[in-house]
Amino acid sequence: MAGYRRAWESNDPDDIGALFTDDALYFDEPFSPPARGRGDIVANWLRAADSPGETSFAWSILVETDAVAVVQGETGYPDRRYSNLWVVRLAPDGRATEFTEWWMEQPEPS
Repeated sequence: MAGYRRAWESNDPDDIGALFTDDALYFDEPFSPPARGRGDIVANWLRAADSPGETSFAWSILVETDAVAVVQGETGYPDRRYSNLWVVRLAPDGRATEFTEWWMEQPEPS
């Protein structure tokens, strides 16, 4: 998680690429076509990059094994908030082989 947040803040291709195996799949929505392979993942990430310092992120790990992690999070932007659920399949070295995001915009408080 520290590496993911570092990559999120830096938008450095090396930081991003270090998170994934060469043949990883990244689903930014569960039913959309994934970014395939480290190069495609980095390019896709950078196309939608947030500016450093733009977001807040709180998270907790719901499930963690050698092969998979499930993370629940909340992402804050200046004008909106999202609830997140990530399923991350892991290689033996801890890099992601598959990363799937579920995200939902939170309603504005009444």
